[in-house]
Amino acid sequence: MNTNSTSQHISHKFNEEMRSLRNKVLKMGGLVEQQIEGAIEALQSTDAQGAEKIILKDHKVNAMEVTIDEACLQILARRQPAASDLRMVVAVIKTITDLERIGDEAEKIAKMALSLAEDDATFHSRYTGIRHLGEQVQRMVHDVLDAYARLDVDAALKVVRDDDDVDKEYHDLMRMLITYMMEDPRKISEVLDVLWAARALERIGDHAKNIGEYVIYLVKGKDIRHLDLDEVEKDILS
Repeated sequence: MNTNSTSQHISHKFNEEMRSLRNKVLKMGGLVEQQIEGAIEALQSTDAQGAEKIILKDHKVNAMEVTIDEACLQILARRQPAASDLRMVVAVIKTITDLERIGDEAEKIAKMALSLAEDDATFHSRYTGIRHLGEQVQRMVHDVLDAYARLDVDAALKVVRDDDDVDKEYHDLMRMLITYMMEDPRKISEVLDVLWAARALERIGDHAKNIGEYVIYLVKGKDIRHLDLDEVEKDILS
C-alpha cells in the first residue's frame, strides 16, 4: 500500500470513528430524553413503580458516559486531532457530561415522585405549572440534540435563548408554591417535594443551554459563554 492510499485509509477510519462518536452521543441523548419524560410522568401521577424504574435506569446513562469518554480519550491519544476535529472531541466530552447530569436531575425528579407516592399525596391542581415547565424543558433537550445532530447553529442559539423563559417560569412557579405553603402549612412537606422537582427541571434547562453553547463552539469555533446573546447573534449569524 503506497503512502497516499495509506493516508486515505487512515482518514477514512478516523471519519468512521468520529461518526460513531456522534451517534453514541445521540443514543445517550435519546436515553436521557426517555428518563426525563418518565420522571415527569411519575411525578404527575405519583406513580411509585414508574419512579423506581427511572431511578434504576440511571446507571445506564452513567455507563454510556464512561464508554463515550473512553472512546474520546483513545481518539485523542491515537489520532491527535487538530482544528475542527479536536473541537468535535472536546464538544463530545463536554456534552456527555451535561447529558449525565440531566440524567441525575431526572433521577431526582423520580425520587420526589416516589416521596409523594409514599406519603399518599395527590398531584394538586396548584402544581399544574410544573407540567408546563416540564414540557418546556423536554422541548429544549429535544431541540438541542437535534441541533447537535444537524450542527445547526440557529437552532442551538434558540435553545440558549429559551433558557431565560425556563428560568422565569421556574421563579414564578416557586413563588406560587411558597404562597401555597404559607396558606396551608399541612402541605409543606408535599410542596417541598414539588419545589425540588421544579428545581431539577430548571437545572435540566441549564444543561440543555450548555449543550447549545457547545454546538456553537463546535461549528463556529467560538466560546459564547458569558457573552451578550444579541452581540453573539450578530457575530455568528451575520
